[in-house]
Amino acid sequence: MSFLVSKYNVAGPRYTSYPTVPYWKNESFSFKGWRKTLQKSFKESNGTEGISLYIHLPFCESLCTFCGCNKRITKNHGVETPYLQSVLKEWKLYRQLFDEKPIIKELHLGGGTPTFFNTENLKTLLDGIFEHSVKAEKAELSFEGHPNNTTEAHLHMLASLGFNRVSFGVQDYNETVQKAIHRIQPFENVKKATENSRKAGYTSVGHDIIFGLPFQKKEHIIYTIERTKELMPDRIAFYSYAHVPWIKGNGQRGFKDQDLPSASEKREQYEIGKKMLLEAGYVEIGMDHFALKSDSLYKAIKTKTIHRNFMGYTSSKTQAMIGLGVSAISDSWYSFAQNVKTVEEYQKIVDDGKIPVYRGHLLTEEDLTIRKHILNLMCKLKTSWNKEKGWFPELTDVLINLKEMEMDGLVKIESNSLHITEEGRPFVRNVCMAFDLLLQRKQPETQLFSMTV
Repeated sequence: MSFLVSKYNVAGPRYTSYPTVPYWKNESFSFKGWRKTLQKSFKESNGTEGISLYIHLPFCESLCTFCGCNKRITKNHGVETPYLQSVLKEWKLYRQLFDEKPIIKELHLGGGTPTFFNTENLKTLLDGIFEHSVKAEKAELSFEGHPNNTTEAHLHMLASLGFNRVSFGVQDYNETVQKAIHRIQPFENVKKATENSRKAGYTSVGHDIIFGLPFQKKEHIIYTIERTKELMPDRIAFYSYAHVPWIKGNGQRGFKDQDLPSASEKREQYEIGKKMLLEAGYVEIGMDHFALKSDSLYKAIKTKTIHRNFMGYTSSKTQAMIGLGVSAISDSWYSFAQNVKTVEEYQKIVDDGKIPVYRGHLLTEEDLTIRKHILNLMCKLKTSWNKEKGWFPELTDVLINLKEMEMDGLVKIESNSLHITEEGRPFVRNVCMAFDLLLQRKQPETQLFSMTV
């Protein structure tokens, strides 16, 4: 395994979209084109599968130095009301594009720290969202909770509105690692938040654990997962730390590069963590995710409804996803659009009565074909094609490029299909990169992505 790690550990996308954001053709994108594709997608799918809604809540009271998300650090809670008012104004602008009420099948509050906001303000936001939409019968409503500040009031209020899933950022329980990433959070806080969530009726409680963090060792992973097994969260995201300090404002300079584990050490951390999780009864889902058999994510594997988008893995697919809030990304299936990245600009544009999109990408027929293959690989670890469906002219070259991975036992190629082997699971991103024609045609001149291993 160490040989394969050194061989395939290259910079590559995480494929929450295809094309990936650095390869969007912003010069040919227009808001008019985005609006047209969104209206088309809404008309095609709202009545059958509904839409997804992602709301970005960017505020945090302190900076976690492992985080690459768009956030605003402040202890001034006076920012809550004006920001949420802008989000509701943006939602109104989107609703005006449609001739019927949106059916919300999936809603996620992300950040930042959603529980930075007090319960009254969050309720006002969500009441405003639901007042002008229809909540699907089996809607999956979820939020990212910080174990240190998610209160019972937060949990009960959100549960009363239909929220049934919460994920808590654990990262690592070792004090040295926590200090390095500026995220001090005792096990007792996570235990309390997890137990309170279950008492409040949440059917899926998730924990996020990260390997490859500064000063992190194999022993820390073992300890963290041993403590995690005491709580048995329904779902675990076991992420590789994405070290991308060149992205402006991400805060990843609270430690030195030499403080990070080597690629082989990271892989060892993952392998021991994966082994422990499988022994505890978890099932590996796609890439870096594990779930108990009682969780909706595992059931989505069985029913073949698992999907991947800018929110990560989800248990159901919607053709249209609208992102509200600063820097949020929307997806009409036929195009992507991203909002402006600063709070001040976002609020000003929305207050002027405009949807605050500043860049995006209109997918070509080739993009749509490649997107389907990459989604299949990320969600099902396999994909197929024939002359009528899934074929594209460069496919032969793609398969030739994957021959070496086949020789290494990572993929198996048939006449009209490909699947990733169990040994190939750690290299899913590498397989997807072979299908990524935009990346193949133009390699980046500087490092844009985190390492694949």
